[in-house]
Amino acid sequence: MEQKVVLVDDEVPARSLLKEYLQAYPQLKVVAECKNGIEAIGIINVLQPDLVFLDIQMPGKTGLEVLQEIEHLPQIIFATAFDKYALDAFNANAVDYLLKPFTRERFDQALRKALQKEPSVMQNLMALSESLQGKTYPERILVEQGNKWITLPVVEIYWLEAEGDYTKIHTAKQSFLSSKGISELETRLNPQQFQRVHRSAIIALNAIREIHREPTGPQVVLQNGITVKVSRSYTDALRRLIY
Repeated sequence: MEQKVVLVDDEVPARSLLKEYLQAYPQLKVVAECKNGIEAIGIINVLQPDLVFLDIQMPGKTGLEVLQEIEHLPQIIFATAFDKYALDAFNANAVDYLLKPFTRERFDQALRKALQKEPSVMQNLMALSESLQGKTYPERILVEQGNKWITLPVVEIYWLEAEGDYTKIHTAKQSFLSSKGISELETRLNPQQFQRVHRSAIIALNAIREIHREPTGPQVVLQNGITVKVSRSYTDALRRLIY
């Protein structure tokens, strides 16, 4: 069965080498090439490939940012000149991490891993599982910290705060800035674990220490002492949590 492949790399020679090595695999068809991360997101979501070879350092969006924003989740083999992102790549469930320059033998090794996973079958099973069990939510997310990305367990999040078109993700000890809006992040969080309490705030239910009744409305005090105001339009939703 033919499988679709997308190549994402801003360097033409790198894409040419991948195409050359892929000629030994007639069951794999390169359906698109992308030269930057923004282009890759649209192509991957539309063409829904089985396998993507993905560079990390690219114009527009990095490879790790691409993974955060795609809706279709193919198998990913990173092909990059930077070894410092390997841990982040594997935490994002990449099949393999090819460090440039790589040999044909190393390429074949990575591709064997991908082919052994039978991606089309896995994706069908995942889709079936989600339809039977409902939408699934990530237990870990990638967040930016300086010049790198780290994995953050969702259970460590205390609250999220809108900051213009961006969102600050707060834990007990530090904060991270996401390029996503708070409403978009709300759709990605488990509603059994998080509650919107204001148009600019979402709290983790496990992080609540107490709730104060104030003349201006309820205020939630988190375990780290931070107070988050509850707006009138979200008061009823918060009351439903009280037994």
